Amino acid sequence: MSRTISTMSKSGSRLLNRFVTSLSFSPAIHRTTRSLETLAYEEVRSSPDKPYSCTAFVLHGLLGSGRNWRSFSRTLASSLSDKWRMVLVDLRNHGKSAELQGLKPPHDIGSAAQDLADLVKLRGWDWPDVVVGHSMGGKVALHFAQSCARGDYGSHVRLPRLLWILDSLPVKVNAEDSDGEVEKVLQTLQGLPSPIPSRKWLVDHMMKLGFSKALSEWVGSNLKKSGDKETWAFNLEGAVQMFNSYRETDYWDLLERPPKGMEIAIVQAENSDRWTPEIIQEIERLAARKADEVDGKVTHYVLPKSGHWVHVDNPKGLLEIVTPKMASLDLVN
Repeated sequence: MSRTISTMSKSGSRLLNRFVTSLSFSPAIHRTTRSLETLAYEEVRSSPDKPYSCTAFVLHGLLGSGRNWRSFSRTLASSLSDKWRMVLVDLRNHGKSAELQGLKPPHDIGSAAQDLADLVKLRGWDWPDVVVGHSMGGKVALHFAQSCARGDYGSHVRLPRLLWILDSLPVKVNAEDSDGEVEKVLQTLQGLPSPIPSRKWLVDHMMKLGFSKALSEWVGSNLKKSGDKETWAFNLEGAVQMFNSYRETDYWDLLERPPKGMEIAIVQAENSDRWTPEIIQEIERLAARKADEVDGKVTHYVLPKSGHWVHVDNPKGLLEIVTPKMASLDLVN
């Protein structure tokens, strides 16, 4: 079944209009950062001196990076057993992966998912037990799971047992029903001079164009020093192509027939306006199916007191949803 749902009517501004700041968690978590031929990533563990047996990939959204999820992942790791490792991935064209030369076009959701498989193979890792994907990262997680199930990455792939799809609709986004906020931001960035004169200039310029101070400062936070110049911490043209692919992809068939042994857990932010009554009803229908009606399963959660940025708006509530289910995987690992 395919669905075309408008998700950008007001959520475009939510997607980019929140200045993501670090959360106030401070457990003693070990962290390593490596840039690879495939993807850059950051590793978060609660007990780095002990062997791990469970891995969760954490995937950010458009124009973000793995560091956006650093604080949440620290706390999640500390709330689980020391068996767990969190791998915070910088998707292609984002974060430190934007600096890599080996990630060739097409820059789409399928290629971003293939990058994850290449990362596993290059590092010689076991396949991830869990994939957590927020916004655009949610669709990358779905594509990765679908490709694993189809054998696209080889015959010895182990499917993730659990997907967390965080405020990310698994359907095609109808751009005609959008208010165009995300598109306006991307078009503005494409029209800016290169190099950017300064971060202050950028923030002032965007505010003069009518964008909010919070949005303008968030965009400015994605600048980095390159010698005496300011450059983007992401590959803008590649990110635009990924956004277009995000709008076009649809994974409803995967939800209708989830692979055996896989759970697809969809978290809907209570105050996120990207969810329509139709799509909520359909997801609730899938979640209500009996175990003998399908091999895998779909579950549905509503995160209260949260907009699209679930890990910032209500991190405690999100942890209360995510932690018990992930902890239960220890018992069968």
